[in-house]
Amino acid sequence: MPVAYSQSHVKLAVAGYVGDGRVVATLLKNHRRYHFDSDLEKALNRVDFFRIFHTMSLRYGFDHFGILQLGNEGDACMLTNRLALHDLPSGLAEEYDKRHRFGDSVVFKSLHTSSIPSIWKADDPHLGHGSNLLGQLGFDMLMCVPVTGINGARYAVLFLGDGEDMDQQAHFALCYDAVCAFDYFYRLVLSNKAGLGLTPRETEILRWISHGKTASEIALIVSVSEHTVNSHTATILKKLDVVNRTQMVAKAIREQIIQ
Repeated sequence: MPVAYSQSHVKLAVAGYVGDGRVVATLLKNHRRYHFDSDLEKALNRVDFFRIFHTMSLRYGFDHFGILQLGNEGDACMLTNRLALHDLPSGLAEEYDKRHRFGDSVVFKSLHTSSIPSIWKADDPHLGHGSNLLGQLGFDMLMCVPVTGINGARYAVLFLGDGEDMDQQAHFALCYDAVCAFDYFYRLVLSNKAGLGLTPRETEILRWISHGKTASEIALIVSVSEHTVNSHTATILKKLDVVNRTQMVAKAIREQIIQ
């Protein structure tokens, strides 16, 4: 079984709207980002966070990192489609997807059944043979830190390498650093992507469409004309760069616009 410490599952609660200068000032004053304090304050884009997570993985004896979007357990999935940011060797995830199904891996399933950080070793018999993600990727050790975006979207920060097992103190420290860095990454990068330019009304209509409501039903629910609903739907299709409602809902779920 993986080594797990429930005490290290640290959650950060953000109260208020992060665009409010007073709230941001409070975050900077009260949050303790011990090892990456100045880096997180300066981070603006994917390149900055790539450097932060890469440095973090090396600091704790790992070789690579990956930020994994969990989505729904029952969805057909490939590793390449789930990685929001990573520094895995070029072509490794693509080659893995040609031979294996990520959704069948024990690690993926465990992330949907527990939110406790865990450490896995390649020789762990519980990983199985056909579903041993570590063996299939070619690493000896994996650490998983489940994290959550401020809208409830579930992710996991993965650290992979060939090092020895880590002690409890290092495990706790890496969990905390990963949670802090992901919080900033989500608010500054992922959440800005998630909306894809949809207005609140368009998002509301999209949500009702995902529930199977017709244009006439949505018009009654949101108190607008059916013509207005159809107009909003056409705009949503254009913004999401899809051609029908099925693709629209699928992409909205994949991009975490709706749950």
